[in-house]
Amino acid sequence: MTLQNNSRVLVTGGTGFLGAALVRALVTAGHRVRILDNNLRGKPRRLGELLSEVELIEADIRDSEAVANACRDIDTVAHLAFINGTETFYSQPGLVMDVGVRGMLTVLDGCAKHSVASMMLMSSSEVYQRADLVPTPEDVPLVIPDPRNPRYSYGGAKAISELLALHGHGYRPAAVRIVRPHNVYGPDMGFKHVIPQLSMRISDLAETHETGEIVPLPIRGDGRQTRAFVHVDDFTDGLLLVMQRGEDSGIYHIGTREEVTIADLAHRIAAGLDREVELIPSEMPVGETDRRCPDIGKLESLGYQPTRTLSVGVTEVARWYRDNRHLHTQNEGDLS
Repeated sequence: MTLQNNSRVLVTGGTGFLGAALVRALVTAGHRVRILDNNLRGKPRRLGELLSEVELIEADIRDSEAVANACRDIDTVAHLAFINGTETFYSQPGLVMDVGVRGMLTVLDGCAKHSVASMMLMSSSEVYQRADLVPTPEDVPLVIPDPRNPRYSYGGAKAISELLALHGHGYRPAAVRIVRPHNVYGPDMGFKHVIPQLSMRISDLAETHETGEIVPLPIRGDGRQTRAFVHVDDFTDGLLLVMQRGEDSGIYHIGTREEVTIADLAHRIAAGLDREVELIPSEMPVGETDRRCPDIGKLESLGYQPTRTLSVGVTEVARWYRDNRHLHTQNEGDLS
């Protein structure tokens, strides 16, 4: 079953960065949307005026009764609720795993109770970690390089979720689709990712240096690591295509082919803030991926065509973080 006109859609994690973007797109397309989120890391403000057009249930994804009730009278579940952020993977791996795996189980139980027809799981590029083939297609092996490293709590929980979604837990929706985002960015994406962190750091350091003076910028590693960043608007376009046209049991990478080094990214962010930086390298945490860029051919076959270039998009985002630094002082959620 594909996403039909005027479908009833439950979006778990719908006040998060990606969830809110999906909710906006679904409402604009005429669907009826229900959101389940505990709002510890998600922010209802991301939905703005759309809050009056959706049903918002505030609950933990591990609350089986709340999730089951949220699945009532739903055609499609878009399951995005998870804990992300590299810092959290290291500091609270048990919580990351618990929310990820238990949350997937409660969603499947809720789907079973109310015979939900289809489901889309938001997975991650972290499930395959360090692929030998770059750009990386969807059929590469899923890998946990070292289970002792807490860094892999997130990728491990996502891999388990993929298996559960595809093979069921007492019940499997008639249509299951999986998407793997690759470094999505945009305004108000939180403060625990590389683009917000670099934007904030450059903005703060710029205040202690004269205009025109080169700003020394400490970075993690030597800056040679690569990523391919996709703007949230392009990402959401791809996500809707998967929900509308994707095949059952289909796995789709969503991103761009514009692979850049982190050093290049830092210089682009600085340029967007009208500054110039000198990068100061540091030790890279064990487990970081050196290179990541998706093969998006499978998604392109559905009609996907990303249009937002990184140079333009990252300037917009960097300036948003410069102008909204006050939000960083507000609690993003006590994860304990």
